[in-house]
Amino acid sequence: MTLAYLLRRLGAIVVVLAIVTVAVFGITMVLPGNAALMILGEHATPENLVAMERQLGLDRPVWVQYGTWVWGVLHGDFGMSLRLSLPVAQVVGEAFWNSAWLALMALAGVTVIAIPLGALAALKRGSVWDLVIGLFSYVGTAMPEFVTATLLLILFASPEWPVMPAGGYVAPSEDFLGFLRHAILPAGTLGLILMAHISRQVRSEMSEVLSSDYIRAARLKGLRGRRVVWRHALPNSLAPAVAVISLDVGYLLGGIIVVEEIFAWPGLGRTLIYALQNRDLPVIQAITLLLAVVYALSNLIADIIIAWLDPRVRHA
Repeated sequence: MTLAYLLRRLGAIVVVLAIVTVAVFGITMVLPGNAALMILGEHATPENLVAMERQLGLDRPVWVQYGTWVWGVLHGDFGMSLRLSLPVAQVVGEAFWNSAWLALMALAGVTVIAIPLGALAALKRGSVWDLVIGLFSYVGTAMPEFVTATLLLILFASPEWPVMPAGGYVAPSEDFLGFLRHAILPAGTLGLILMAHISRQVRSEMSEVLSSDYIRAARLKGLRGRRVVWRHALPNSLAPAVAVISLDVGYLLGGIIVVEEIFAWPGLGRTLIYALQNRDLPVIQAITLLLAVVYALSNLIADIIIAWLDPRVRHA
């Protein structure tokens, strides 16, 4: 992993994000409805609508509006929310950290549970363990988020057996245990599907690695089975899994929108739905751009981790 490679990847990210800004701004401009009308209501007079459009800058040419928006983004100014009358950075920032908690808990479950499950299935190929883990993988990948969320609500948040809250949010700074209780079901919904996908991937890759020549050579040299698995087989099996996890970040971001709406979690998903319903253009633009940044950076981090795990990877 060279500095030149990192600079090239960062340059590529900048180009991609520049394209994303054009796409995001263009799409929000062609959304149906009128932002001034959404603010003033359907009974607003034409004179008031014109005045509001002038106040919002909607009467200026599109390229001027785009340039003003990009200039503000580069300086950390995403504008004001048209509906909430709050800085967009404040609205989106709070929602981002709420969603980040769910995403991190789901990814932690993948790391702690899915990778060992996949490795166990590969080591116990053809056994009952392999069958059970394989069944979990197939069922988990086949169920969409709203089905998994509904099942978890029935099992753990029904009136007859209210083990976990059915929805809502508690700030971690106020009551951390209460926050965890509210976060377990939405994070579990995201994590179960990711765990099913990643455990299947690790099982497939590790089965192939265990059948390779260098693993047989390591065993013939007299290395202990545990050392062969942990030192040679598992690291080389994780590189493809890390690549899949980076691609699953896109799924995770989309799944968060559905899960947050089901569990009434005040994150990016619910904020984006609210902004779309009320045509709050600055909030829509900021959230979409933020999701693109997260996805781009996750792919960069995945490339770095893969190069660290697999010394065969060379970036010229």
